Amino acid sequence: MTASPELGHTRTASPDLLRSVFRQHAAGVAVITAAGDRPVGFTATSLNSVAAEPPLISFGVGTSSSSWPVIAEAEHIGVHVLGEHQQELAATFARSGADRFGPSTYWRSGPEGVPVLDGVLAWLVCRVVARIPAGDHRIVIAQAVVGDPAGSGRPLVYHQGRFTALRD
Repeated sequence: MTASPELGHTRTASPDLLRSVFRQHAAGVAVITAAGDRPVGFTATSLNSVAAEPPLISFGVGTSSSSWPVIAEAEHIGVHVLGEHQQELAATFARSGADRFGPSTYWRSGPEGVPVLDGVLAWLVCRVVARIPAGDHRIVIAQAVVGDPAGSGRPLVYHQGRFTALRD
């Protein structure tokens, strides 16, 4: 016999239900960047490894995001895996209207002109291969071109609506 969840508390599907369920799901935190007239970037918890051969990743981006117009046209994007010491960086890239590439953000122009953030656990520059409509978002699939996994530290995690660290 298998245990089943209590069915007395079911709710009809809605955006609020989806957000409530995914608050229970711990996710790694990444920042996605792209070069435009000005660099753009946003915090993402939807980063996934798609395939090893060829090396593909995916992430979701809202079409109402201030970064979307640049991401929609970018040939290459940057993917940055954040460490637990980068909660403020994650918050900056998540905050609407923030100066994401201001004086407190350390970055450089990397391969293919993509903004690469300093001090991250790992980063990739990827060539965009698809943008798939998904409701009010697009799922971007991109192929890794170059990267560096050599950062040190533990990953930043998003859970219960806040940035946190892994515990042993």
